Amino acid sequence: MTSRGGGRLTRRGLLAAGAVLPLAAACAPSPVASPTPAAAPPVPTAASTTPPAPTRTPGSPADELVRATSGRPEVALTFHGAGDPELARKVLTGFADRGAAVTVLAIGTWLQQYPDVAKTVTGNGHEIGNHTWSHPDLTALGTAGVRAEIERCRDRLAALTGGPGAFFRPSAAQHATAAVRTLAGAAGYATVLSYDIDSEDYTDPGAAAIRRNVRAATAGSVVSMHLGHPGTLEALPGLLDDLAARGLTPVTAGRLFR
Repeated sequence: MTSRGGGRLTRRGLLAAGAVLPLAAACAPSPVASPTPAAAPPVPTAASTTPPAPTRTPGSPADELVRATSGRPEVALTFHGAGDPELARKVLTGFADRGAAVTVLAIGTWLQQYPDVAKTVTGNGHEIGNHTWSHPDLTALGTAGVRAEIERCRDRLAALTGGPGAFFRPSAAQHATAAVRTLAGAAGYATVLSYDIDSEDYTDPGAAAIRRNVRAATAGSVVSMHLGHPGTLEALPGLLDDLAARGLTPVTAGRLFR
């Protein structure tokens, strides 16, 4: 078969021509299709011209996170990192075996005494953060003392894991004061991680009580727990069953607030 100009049409050319002709017939008044004019560029809208939100200034006070508002059916189980390293390993591997990820806010002296626990945390797919160097009441310390508590633990985490940890959590307090948030921000932490649910496992109330306390968690909750207590390990299977029955997935705090 030859083209109007005398050249030979290939099968591919014939198919391409067949796809174009119906469109030309629909748009053009004559059998010969005129070139289609280029589309005009879109008029910018308010949304497309709005500048992005400013990013956080490095060194500015850390924001406090208490619970997430994404609406996703997730909760963050966050652990005070201290105590018997073998018990910690059993808790962390127990969660990992059930496909659950948690966040461990490690105390610096614990990391100093048991440096392998950092690898136990991260090696099981969990997240690690800073819970001060020696877990004092920060309100009893001056500025220099609080700064040292934050920075010494930060530096120990960096030596063991290559980074300062995902979050800072103050010791002996549910919420950070403005002064602590300022010092945490200066130490490089964008966020201070608080919580809205306390499992009270540190009081050793028994597995049933720990499970009951965690049942107060709802989508977006951050739960405070502790690695160094046998009751926490005993409560683990039932606690995860309770969350699953309510359609809640335990994730790291970093995932919860993403």
